[in-house]
Amino acid sequence: MHPASSTSFPHSTRLALAAGAIAALLAGCASAPPGSATQPPGSTAGARPATTPMPAGPDAAALEQQRFAKWIADFRATARTAGISEATLRSAFDPVQFLPRVIELDRAQPEFTRTAWDYLDNTVSPQRIATGQDKLQQVRAEADAAAARYSVPGTIVVAIWGMESNYGGNYGSTPVIDALATLGFEGRREDWARRELLAALKILDSGDIARDRMIGSWAGAMGQTQFLPSNFLAYAVDADGDGRRDIWGSMPDVVASTANFLARSGWQAGMPWGVEVRLPMGFDYGRADMAVRQSTAQWTAEGLRAMDDRPLPEFADGAVLLPAGAQGPAFLVGPNFRAVLRYNNSINYALAVGLLAQRLGGGPDVQVPWPRNLAALSRSQMTELQTALNQRGFATGAADGVMGPATREGLRRYQRSVGLPADGYPSAELLQRLQPP
Repeated sequence: MHPASSTSFPHSTRLALAAGAIAALLAGCASAPPGSATQPPGSTAGARPATTPMPAGPDAAALEQQRFAKWIADFRATARTAGISEATLRSAFDPVQFLPRVIELDRAQPEFTRTAWDYLDNTVSPQRIATGQDKLQQVRAEADAAAARYSVPGTIVVAIWGMESNYGGNYGSTPVIDALATLGFEGRREDWARRELLAALKILDSGDIARDRMIGSWAGAMGQTQFLPSNFLAYAVDADGDGRRDIWGSMPDVVASTANFLARSGWQAGMPWGVEVRLPMGFDYGRADMAVRQSTAQWTAEGLRAMDDRPLPEFADGAVLLPAGAQGPAFLVGPNFRAVLRYNNSINYALAVGLLAQRLGGGPDVQVPWPRNLAALSRSQMTELQTALNQRGFATGAADGVMGPATREGLRRYQRSVGLPADGYPSAELLQRLQPP
């Protein structure tokens, strides 16, 4: 679920920056199912203007601390009205600190994006596969128990564990209360941060975890599989029977809570996340889109085949995925891929989880070579691409440097107009073609 972990942004919100722009941040917070009001720090939904910058000068820090203290006092009153106990309010807010670094990280907009293969090289590395196979054996009993209860395979849960915290090796060290209070006070996403902070107080109030152990990412994602507080309240499980839901130190709770999240997000028992496929000659690459769904029988009738020519999984609503465009591998993905997207709304992240789980279970690596000769566009180059498409009448919406559905569709229409495969994949070659001579 996002920024604290080694790979992505994040849980019930993990939301979710666009896959290209946040690939470098991927790994730290489980994202909420569609319809959730929760918004992650990386999201612009429901964003409010940032608070007015403090004037420079020797008193600026002191004034900011006074404003922060006032915000905390006001929020403490709100939390008290919501039923949070005085003991919890003292525990949470007497030692609370404003963390300027959290604001810096939240406002950061990475200039350089990463290709799918660069991302996968890092997240599904030989070392992570080997470590994950060992970890899978270590938590076999917990994984089997969770699989029996929630019908989510242990390989998937362990893959998420590996993605989110490198199997518990790094799940952040930032006090969650301090991080969320800082984000709420800063104001850019105050409504989201206030909801998550109140959820965190409810967790403390329930006795699940002590304040000093409630640590995680700078964005508020917690524990070994990086739940945001609201997701913790919704999905965390006391699997070891000690009366507490502990996703920091109890592996039964970590594994069961993660499996429960996926089960409640639409995971279908007995189905794979997806499979690598061969596309037929003349395939319309414009239909390789998560929004274009149809049955496996229909895809098969169009000529899709598994790499090993075995029958494809029977999806009622499968979609074709081309993470590197027409020059790279293709995948047919189903509802379980979308369940992982609800954990972290990034195509790269969900693909990494699926492929890591596949390797943990002894399955194959991606077989079609990645087009490693293609370089990722930087954010500024993406802005140039969007601007050029808009100027030529292929509307992409605002030229913000983020690859979203509108940009992809505008790029596809341009590619069709010049006789190129309409895969919607941005490249330096396309940018060069769009620029005036």
